[in-house]
Amino acid sequence: MEPRVRSVNLAHPQPDPGGAERVSGIDKRPVEALELFAPGPSYGDGPGVVGDTVGDVEHHGGAQKAVYAAAREELDHWADELGREMPDGVFGENLTTGGIDLRELVINQRVEVGSVVLEVSIPRQPCRTFGAWMGEPGWVRRWTARGCCGAYFRVLRPGRVAAGDVLRLGPAPDHGVTMAVAFAGAMGDLDASRALVEAACLPEMYHQRHVEALARRG
Repeated sequence: MEPRVRSVNLAHPQPDPGGAERVSGIDKRPVEALELFAPGPSYGDGPGVVGDTVGDVEHHGGAQKAVYAAAREELDHWADELGREMPDGVFGENLTTGGIDLRELVINQRVEVGSVVLEVSIPRQPCRTFGAWMGEPGWVRRWTARGCCGAYFRVLRPGRVAAGDVLRLGPAPDHGVTMAVAFAGAMGDLDASRALVEAACLPEMYHQRHVEALARRG
């Protein structure tokens, strides 16, 4: 099966489910299409999706977290595990994909979809808002242990993405470090951090986090 976008999802703003005094964009619902663009470089510079919402501006938004994708297959896994419906967008993803294992994407690999060119950026890390939104005991721990974090993307060429668009993967960078390894490193795996530092494939701020973690614990 060709990898495709199953749905494109836009925030339905609401009070932050984690109790913070801000709105949250984690409740995303399918729409006809999304217009994507490259936001500014830093947290607080907003999402790369026209009309989307970023509530936690201290940790979200900006070029490295412009667009977030999660796999329909992963939502199906959790639907079976939890015994509840998991609609497209429930993980706060802009793109719900089908037919692709996002864990196997290589950091900085390019992906064409619709009229857009994306680039694999960094892993998602679970937060209090995500845990409260899901409302499942031990959710952050369970989701982390599963190791399927989806993928953040940069926007290299702005444009339009709609449900049904094919995901066309570019060549994988030679370093070979996958999203699964990047997530493991972000969650404290020192072997994964060593692989990330050796590959020097992450943006500088994230690279330095691994350098510092290895200096403290490695």
